[in-house]
Amino acid sequence: MSFPYHRPRRLRTTEAIRRMTAEVRTHPNQLILPAFIREGISEPVPLQSMPGVVQHTTDSLKRAAAEAVELGLGGIMLFGVPAVRDAVGSAGVDPNGVLNRAIAEVKAEVGHDLVVMGDVCLDEFTDHGHCGVLAPDGTVDNDATLPIYAEMAVLQAAAGADVLGPSGMMDGQVAVIRQALDEAGYQDASILAYAAKYASAFYGPFREAVDSQLTGDRRTYQMDAANRREAIREVELDLAEGADMIMVKPAMSYLDVLSDVAEMSPVPVAAYQISGEYAMIEAAASNGWIDRKAAILESVLGIRRAGADMVLTYWAPELARWLK
Repeated sequence: MSFPYHRPRRLRTTEAIRRMTAEVRTHPNQLILPAFIREGISEPVPLQSMPGVVQHTTDSLKRAAAEAVELGLGGIMLFGVPAVRDAVGSAGVDPNGVLNRAIAEVKAEVGHDLVVMGDVCLDEFTDHGHCGVLAPDGTVDNDATLPIYAEMAVLQAAAGADVLGPSGMMDGQVAVIRQALDEAGYQDASILAYAAKYASAFYGPFREAVDSQLTGDRRTYQMDAANRREAIREVELDLAEGADMIMVKPAMSYLDVLSDVAEMSPVPVAAYQISGEYAMIEAAASNGWIDRKAAILESVLGIRRAGADMVLTYWAPELARWLK
């Protein structure tokens, strides 16, 4: 039988029916808030390209973390902006550096009520803005970068990070971090591997957020936007090296990749709704071209529908209020 006996619209007739029959839902504990802390400021610094997002002071970051607990968020991912940079990102391996101090302060504030995550990458800390140290010819030296990542991860775990997020797309990064954590006694620290991280045009506002010094691009180590199958290979390698969770980044332009990864992954899958995605919706909404709340909710629901168990999004606190 077909029409008029089959009428799919029956399940759309009221908000209550649509809510009851929804296939995918978003809960605050599936949301992770990315947050930036900047060394040497006395007040939070608003980001022009990301309205509503700031570079935090220690006090404002602790307040944001406490609010995340109250709202029932799943976690907070911390990025540091140091006052001084050098060619090898020394501030990232300083036990008293801005990011390690922030992890310790946030962990002291929230304890086990919120998952505290640290970004393991050099781009915030180098004076050239690349995610690794440079070889004499100016290229990023993969193997020379790995021991620095290992040291960063151990220091972040010592500061209290529950989860380490290696985001630099260096080959072998998960293996060296896992080995270093285990040898240092941090066997319970988890690794959220940025397994499929693409070179994207949508990272622009993030570079304001971390005051990036980058010249050129990162296409020799981040994935090519044309490649879909390669993402599975990257995920399989990170899983073999000991990743506890994996991530696809960005989300918006890579929902097909996210779906592929979610279908094959035996571990939880995260997706990062990045700065450019945030900025575009905020800009369109400020011009009255789209319904801001509806667009935010739909964009995150789309990421969840594609298969993400967790979503990193700058709207996490606002979304949690709406969802509650």
